Amino acid sequence: MKRILTPYVFVTPAMLLLVAFGIVPIIVAAVISTTDMNISGFVRPENINFVGGQNYVTLVNDPQFWQALSNTGIFAIVGVPTIVVVSLAVALLLNRSGNAFFQALRSFYFIPAITAIVAVSLIWGYLYNTQFGFFNYVLSLVGVSEVQWLSDPILSKFSVGLVAVWRGTGLNTIIFLAALQGVPKEYLEAAAIDGAGGWRTTFSITLPLLRFAIFFVGVTTTIAWLQFFDEPFVLTDGGPLGATTSMSIFLYKEGFRLNQFGYASAGSLVLFAIIAIITIVQLRLRKVSDDY
Repeated sequence: MKRILTPYVFVTPAMLLLVAFGIVPIIVAAVISTTDMNISGFVRPENINFVGGQNYVTLVNDPQFWQALSNTGIFAIVGVPTIVVVSLAVALLLNRSGNAFFQALRSFYFIPAITAIVAVSLIWGYLYNTQFGFFNYVLSLVGVSEVQWLSDPILSKFSVGLVAVWRGTGLNTIIFLAALQGVPKEYLEAAAIDGAGGWRTTFSITLPLLRFAIFFVGVTTTIAWLQFFDEPFVLTDGGPLGATTSMSIFLYKEGFRLNQFGYASAGSLVLFAIIAIITIVQLRLRKVSDDY
């Protein structure tokens, strides 16, 4: 009996935390999404009215919701492959180089991941500044006029996404470096004896052995981009004209600025469903690839 119960004793604390901070909030949000709850509902619950699925109907007919959803999709479609490719390329470069300089670079690449996002965004905001920013100053040296990095609806997406890519590359690079350390040296030595070059070794041996690491980074990065919030919130507050308003910013504004907790909860459930479906599809594709 002791041997049977011991694993459950160790798992119980983690399961309680998962239920308290994962499952219960989802259930609460689902209940609130069927009401017209606002901030007064915390003080006087009698002010809360049941509206059924009206919040979801309003959500479907809300053009701002669809704009936020499309922006989030654009960020994820462009940002996820970019981070995966850049992080993997940097990791391969640092792993091949054994001198002290490149060893030190491994630490420097991780610094953005542990730096406060507000500080990082403020610095990038100064770099993007139209009048005295560094980027426009460099462009002025070659005769290029001022670029509206954060004021142009199209260019602002690129500007905000670049900050997120720069910030997210460090952590994923460390993950890929750790995976590269697990590649058996015997395989690489055998490839060298057979006359395989660096590119052939990378694509035929190294990358196939990094499939799980690539899959893990792809899943976690996709979830992070679907919850994209920090960079656009600090740099543009979702502007200009909603061009950088992600789903998370849309939910924040509806819930905490417009005081529509029921409506924001409905949107959060939709976002949760989208993330869950995409993650399940990724896991299924992973299983199918392993079977083949």
